[in-house]
Parts: sequence; C-alpha cells; structure tokens
Amino acid sequence: MAVQQNKVSKSRRNNRRSHHALDGANPNECPSCGELKRPHHVCPSCGHYADREVVAQADEIDLDDDAA
Repeated sequence: MAVQQNKVSKSRRNNRRSHHALDGANPNECPSCGELKRPHHVCPSCGHYADREVVAQADEIDLDDDAA
C-alpha cells in the first residue's frame, strides 16, 4: 500500500486536478433541417444522419385505429 511521505497541499492537489474538467458541448448544424445537433449523432428534430433518414418521425407514421 502506498503511503505518502509529505502532506499534499490543497493548492498542489487542485492544480493537478485542473485538467479534469469536462469540455462543453460542440453542437453542429443539421444539414437537412438546420437545427443544432450533437456531432456524429442522429438529429433529434428530423431523424436524419449523413443526409439520409434513419429514424422516422412520429407524425409521419400512420397507425391503424385497431392497433392503437
């Protein structure tokens, strides 16, 4: 088990941890609808990824009354 030889001050400890902060989000503009989206993710507003539709939107799906 490792045992420290000297006390690590709060300043030295916090300086070491200064690089642990998370980066902010980097949103990109969707090429099909223009809304902001996360890079390399499907657009939540239109369902497109890489200029093709991969997720159908709820208003585009026709459900039968019997099935609902």
